Amino acid sequence: MKHSQIIQEKILELPQLLQQINRWRILNKTISFTNGCFDILHQGHIASLSQAAAEADFLIVGVNADASVKKLKGEHRPINDQRSRAILIASLLMVDAVIIFEEDTPLELINVVLPDVLVKGGDYTIEQIVGAKEVIANGGRVVINPIVPGFSTSGLIEKIHKL
Repeated sequence: MKHSQIIQEKILELPQLLQQINRWRILNKTISFTNGCFDILHQGHIASLSQAAAEADFLIVGVNADASVKKLKGEHRPINDQRSRAILIASLLMVDAVIIFEEDTPLELINVVLPDVLVKGGDYTIEQIVGAKEVIANGGRVVINPIVPGFSTSGLIEKIHKL
């Protein structure tokens, strides 16, 4: 199989994702979940995704749809559309599945996936992380990865505007 086919096959709709999760669960594999906009992929994203992947056997990444990015980040975002962002995330070796979600938060998706590990990058507390209490109630755990200093999409956009 060509590598480009593998990338496309990692981007799943919810029914496909649930089938894949069932296959992994039958094999007693653990699942890690993280999410984000991933508008302009940078070193901080790679570090966070690598750490998320290290927490379980498989990593699922939820990518915010364009409409939710616009609500979260402002009228001029996203820079890259949801399909482009999903392809970039799916092309990473540490990522096993990608799903685009339409809601403002991934709570519905987390409630369906019920990962063994919910990973969020940033300076949050567990109480602030969407889906944390649901994952913990299901026997899972929550991991907060520190932000890599000096790398942010907003910072990159600001830098580009100054050129």
